[in-house]
Amino acid sequence: MEKSSLRMTGGTREAPVNISPAVAANAEGEEIEVLESTEVIPVAPEEQWKSLFDKYDPENSGFISTERFRDLLATHGSELDPHKLEVLLALADGNADGKICYQDFVNLVRRFNFMSNKRSNSFRRAILQGSRQLKGCSLRDEVGLGLSQRLVRHVAYETLPREVDRKWYFDSYTYCPPPWFILAITIAEVAVFMYYGFQMDRLVLQVSSPSFLKSPLPYHPQLRAQAWRYLSYIFMHTGIEHLSLNMAMQLLVGVPLEMVHGALRIGLVYVCGVLAGSLAVSVTDMTAPVVGSSGGVYALVSAHLANVVMNWSGMKCQFKLFRMAMALVCMSVEFGRAVWLRFYPPAFPPCPNPSFVAHLGGVVVGLTLGVVVLQNYEQRLQEQSLFWIFFCVYTLFVLCAVFWNIFAYSLLDVRLPPPP
Repeated sequence: MEKSSLRMTGGTREAPVNISPAVAANAEGEEIEVLESTEVIPVAPEEQWKSLFDKYDPENSGFISTERFRDLLATHGSELDPHKLEVLLALADGNADGKICYQDFVNLVRRFNFMSNKRSNSFRRAILQGSRQLKGCSLRDEVGLGLSQRLVRHVAYETLPREVDRKWYFDSYTYCPPPWFILAITIAEVAVFMYYGFQMDRLVLQVSSPSFLKSPLPYHPQLRAQAWRYLSYIFMHTGIEHLSLNMAMQLLVGVPLEMVHGALRIGLVYVCGVLAGSLAVSVTDMTAPVVGSSGGVYALVSAHLANVVMNWSGMKCQFKLFRMAMALVCMSVEFGRAVWLRFYPPAFPPCPNPSFVAHLGGVVVGLTLGVVVLQNYEQRLQEQSLFWIFFCVYTLFVLCAVFWNIFAYSLLDVRLPPPP
């Protein structure tokens, strides 16, 4: 546990307190504005709090014991996050005398009400703002960490721009659940590639095999009515060189992001990028098939890079400029290869080679929906207005693309390649 100091701005005492690194904000001498609290009791809250205080202070001593305050939290805090309860208990006995005066009690109940009724992101502000200011050293100065803890700290500095978020994440991450989504997708993609590689006896430039598009997985314009192909195409790759670049970026970027943001957020960005990629091809490159996981991978990578650029001064990852340059080089190489392959004479005309437009669809999703999903570490998605704006725009795009696929091909009299 990290040592930090607890200062009461409205009183005269200043005493040390043991508190978790999650709430020890690195706010050296920084003035923090007061945040309005949310009160659960709408009518005469001070009288209600006084009545509640008197209930736990039958001796009328002006103090209640820390143990009785613990009982109050245990009674009324069943729905509160355990880490927040831990913080409240640490704040409750700031000078380690085992007693809480009335004003401290009011402040703590106000914190409790605020944490119980506001989004998770507000917990950070409720602790940092108000009548208290917490100080602490940087998470990078933590010593005596094991291998798994050093990995969590490294991931925190790779993905989070604020020190308080990094400390909160470091203190609360438990590897349960592990980053299963990206790992499961990666294993499945590699397994399918190896299966078709041995079946076709070809690992490099598989797209030149006559049986490559006969699989039920890739998107083909003649088979666009088979809706699963708009997602399942990610399990087919044009060759081991295509697979290697995608898997490298997917693991190096996707696993740390999932460790921080969870499978739900990362899965949402990934799937939206995949779907946007195939639909973008069906609208702009109507005669081409689609294979590869580039739509989802580019959505994650572009969202992460945009988040780094937007929070450049706060990102403390080592060699961030070099790492960003390398990521852009890898993306450019993979995209350039896809463009070259698209216009390279196909091995089996009149069916063209797979399209590169799915990459662009993934980038657009990452720079819009993905940035919003990753930008706020703790804030719930359903409480972000910008998230709903981008999500509605994305939904509108999907609906328009669906109608395009139903009507535009016949209206435009597009000459499609024969089915595989």
